[in-house]
Amino acid sequence: MTPLQKFLIPLFAGAGVLHFAKPQPFDDIVPDALPGSARSYTYVSGAAELAAAALLANPKTRAAGGKFAAALLAAVWPANFQMAWQWRNEPWQKQIISIGRLPLQIPLIKAALGVAKK
Repeated sequence: MTPLQKFLIPLFAGAGVLHFAKPQPFDDIVPDALPGSARSYTYVSGAAELAAAALLANPKTRAAGGKFAAALLAAVWPANFQMAWQWRNEPWQKQIISIGRLPLQIPLIKAALGVAKK
């Protein structure tokens, strides 16, 4: 695994834990168009991120984990767009963070797909 591919494991594990430990920031970026409670999406995506980390960490499930991780990264991309929109009037530092997350998904998805091919 490349360094970026290896980084996916702690990235997903850390994000998954944060969804449960401090859910409000994640609730805030759940797109308004989705039905149901934002907290439900926060918890489901947090559990999915923990599952992705576990799948990627186990050599026997790593290929499936790569596919799952790529799909998950694509599925949560709309929340990153929501964050960029919500933070459009925030200080420039927050704007850079929110906008920077958008293109960052591309190499992360490619890394996850690379894991799936091995």
